[in-house]
Parts: sequence; C-alpha cells; structure tokens
Amino acid sequence: MKEMLQKFIYPLKEYWTSRTKKQRIVWISAVACILLAAGVITFLTTRTNLVPLYSNLTPSETGSIKESLDGRGIESEITDGGQTINVPEEIVDSLKVELAAEGLPKSGSIDYSFFSQNAGMGTTENEFNVLKLDAMQTELANLIKGIEGITDANVMINLPEASLFVNDQVKEASASIVLNTKPGYQFEQNQITALYQLVSKSVPNLPTDNIVIMNQNFEYFDLKSENNLAGSMFANQQEVKKEIERDVQRQVQTMLGTLMGQDKVVVSVTADIDFSQENREENLVTPVDEENMEGIAISAQKITEAYTGTGNAPEGVPQAETTGDTGYTEASGSTNNGDYEKVDDTINYEINRIRKEIVESPYKVRDLGIQVMVEPPEADNPESLSGERIDDIKNMLATIVRTSIDKNENPELTDDDINQKISVSVQPFKGKVTFDDGEKFRVPWWVYAIGGVLVAVIGLLVFLFMRARRQRIKEEEVSMEDFIQPIEVPDVNESHETENSLRKKQLEKMAKEKPEEFAKLLRSWIAED
Repeated sequence: MKEMLQKFIYPLKEYWTSRTKKQRIVWISAVACILLAAGVITFLTTRTNLVPLYSNLTPSETGSIKESLDGRGIESEITDGGQTINVPEEIVDSLKVELAAEGLPKSGSIDYSFFSQNAGMGTTENEFNVLKLDAMQTELANLIKGIEGITDANVMINLPEASLFVNDQVKEASASIVLNTKPGYQFEQNQITALYQLVSKSVPNLPTDNIVIMNQNFEYFDLKSENNLAGSMFANQQEVKKEIERDVQRQVQTMLGTLMGQDKVVVSVTADIDFSQENREENLVTPVDEENMEGIAISAQKITEAYTGTGNAPEGVPQAETTGDTGYTEASGSTNNGDYEKVDDTINYEINRIRKEIVESPYKVRDLGIQVMVEPPEADNPESLSGERIDDIKNMLATIVRTSIDKNENPELTDDDINQKISVSVQPFKGKVTFDDGEKFRVPWWVYAIGGVLVAVIGLLVFLFMRARRQRIKEEEVSMEDFIQPIEVPDVNESHETENSLRKKQLEKMAKEKPEEFAKLLRSWIAED
C-alpha cells in the first residue's frame, strides 16, 4: 500500500517542485477560488429560507406559538421586536392549518364564544358583567381591526351602573379607543365618521360626544360636527381655488416650457373664485310664432246671425206706478223695418310652456391673473428674446384668460382689460439651480479600469490554466514512458554465458579500448598476490 501511494505521490511532488513560483501562486489561487465558489453554492443550496408565519403578534401569542413549534422540533426565528415569527417557507401553509386547529395564536381576550363554551350556574352577576364587558370590548376591537389602515385596536368601555329606580335619568356610557395605524395612512373624514358611528351603535347609550379615538402617535381623530362646518367649507373652497390655479399653471408651464425650455419659464397664477350657488325654477310662457306673437290655433268657432224684415208695433200696457211720463213713446200705427247681423268668431291658441329647474355651478372663475417670468435664450442678453416672441406669449396668455373667466361675470372683456390681467417679465434667473447633465449619467473611469483589469486577470488565469494543463499532460506521457520499461525476452537460441566467460570478455574489451587502465588493473592484482 505504501509503495502504491509513493508511486502516485512521487510524480506529483516532482511536478510541483518543477513549477515556478508564479505558476504555484496561480494554482493556489485557482484552487482557493474553486473551493470558495463550492462553499458559497453549498451554503445557498442548503440554507433554510425563513418566511413570516404570523405578524403583529403580542408577546403572549408569540410565546405560545414558539413553544408549540419547539415541541414539534421545527426551526423558527422571532423578529420585529417579538411581533413576527418566521418558519421554513415550505411548511408555512401546513403550520397555519395545524396551529389553527390547536387554537393558536391565543390572544388571551374573551369574546362572546366564551359564554357558549363556559356556560355554568356558578357565575355571579358581577363576574358575568365583567366577562360581558370584556367580551364587548374584544368584539368591538375585532370590528375596528377589520377596517383598512388599522392593524390593531385597544378599546376601553365605561358602562354606567344600572339604576334601581325607573324614574332616574339614564346615564351615558363612554369609550376610549387607541388605534395602531399603518405608517403614512391618511383617513378620510367619511371613514372617521363611520368609525364613530360604528362605536356608538355597538354600545348601548353611547353618544358620539363621549367617544375619544387616537392612534399610537397621539394623533386624535376628531368628528367633524355642524359647528365647524363653516371651517370645513372654507378649507374645501381653498382647495378648489388651489386646484384651479394649479391646473392653469401646469397648462401654461407645459406650453411655454415646450416653447422656451422648461428651465427658462416660471409661472404664477392667481384666481378669484365665486362660490355662490343658485338654485332657481323658471316657468316660461312664449309664443310659438315669435315674429307675429301668435301661438298655434288648435280650435276655431265662428257664428254669424243676420235678420232683415218688418216688425210689428209694440203692444201692451206700460207698467208704471204712476200715470205720469214714463219715457216710453208709443208708436201709433207705425211699423219697424231694419237689418240685424251678429258675427261671433272664437279661436283657441296653444303657447309654449317651459318649466326649468336650474342649479348653477358651485363655483365660477370670476377673475384670473397670470404672471410669467421668462429667461432669454442668452441669460445675460435680454435682447436675445425678440419682441415678436414676447407678443406671442402675451397672446397665448390672453386667450387662456379670456376663455377661463366666466362670461356672466365679465360679459365684455376688452383687450386692455385682458392685458391688465397678464404680466410677462424678461430677465435672467439668478437663483436657478443648475445640474451637470454630462456628469450625471457618466460612468466613472475607474469602473472601466477595474473592469479591464478583471477581464485581463481572468484571461491570464484561463491561459495559464490551459498551458499548465497541456504541459502536465505532456509530462505525464513522458513519465509513463519512463516508468513503463520494455521487458527484454532473451533469445532461446543464444547460449547462456557463465560468470567467468562474461568476465573474460569484459577484460578483453577493456584491454582493447583502455589499455592503460587495464595495465593498472593488472598491477593491482599482482600487488595483491
């Protein structure tokens, strides 16, 4: 066994000693890199990837889950200050199901299921009230935690004692709530109002005025009442005003920035908004034919009466209280002749009846002002910006002002009025921040240098490795030829020489080739004799 080991070790040792110092360093570096790469690959392929099993846990919940996992022999890790527990990724789903079957995580709070599981006759009234209050707080906290933006909630409810007398005034309850909200989440006012209503309707005789809600950062969530409605309306109006000014500013900035350059234009917009809102109803009656002021004839009736002839003399006794003059003339022996004609023409016309319910816009742009500062193409030379270009800018701004202002507020806007609402100033920008775009995206020269050195080193290592490999193969072939010596098989026809005959032939050969040495050899033999 030792001889076989030496047989393999000796060529390697001889090969290593025959290498130069530079070649030895290259080989040692290559072996070290290979071992390091093998170690990194082994670590990445064999390590356990831990992912969160539960988050936002209380210390008691984390402890119960950790104890259960340790009993199962499962690797786990507690992070995030004891609120998160991590387990191997491949078993996280199965663990959730198994732990849920065991009732984990246990929060330690009592909910309404406690009464169905622990119903008994030995509970006193005070104990029952305490358990009921705790269950109410837990259920309300679970409702609040289901709202978006809230991760946890702690609820404290104060219920008044029940009065023994019916005539006594019922006292009101109160509630204090601390929310654990997500970082940066902003609650809308309707969400806060809904939260107050949820708490108020969940607890008997709990008005919204007796509810206090805050988060972990001591920020209070106030319920907007009718008293501060005016302030809220003012804030909304200011927001609308800023939105209008911002839209016009962006429009002008984009247009002029495209024309002059984004860093050459600064725009400021001021707006006067009319927030008065009008609701009115109009009942209008108009003729169909406005030119003749006539409607549409829907029905017509015409009656004509005519009479011609001789009438009889009036007869009878005049009816009067006295026999005096009654003013009645009696025709004696006379006749009444005449013509009678009556025309009755009736036409029914239909007109337009218009009923309008008009709700005016909640805001109108009553006035608008645009101020623009433009830097010339050559900052130190105001003459580089021509007057025609300035006139073009003013015409653009005049068009925006004319189309934005409400026509009912300003029905007739002259050019002088428009020019008073716009301002264009041409001057260099002294406070402008400049950025060197050339160096912003330029790759440093040392990155290229390091990259080139790495490429050269890798190429050199590959070249030396290939050359050493070829040389090693060549030396192995030579060493194998030296190691494997040809086996000489003696000829069977040759006669076997004895030791004396072989010595005799050697002496003859020595006498022929080296006579002096042969003579010395004879003298030494004679001297010995």
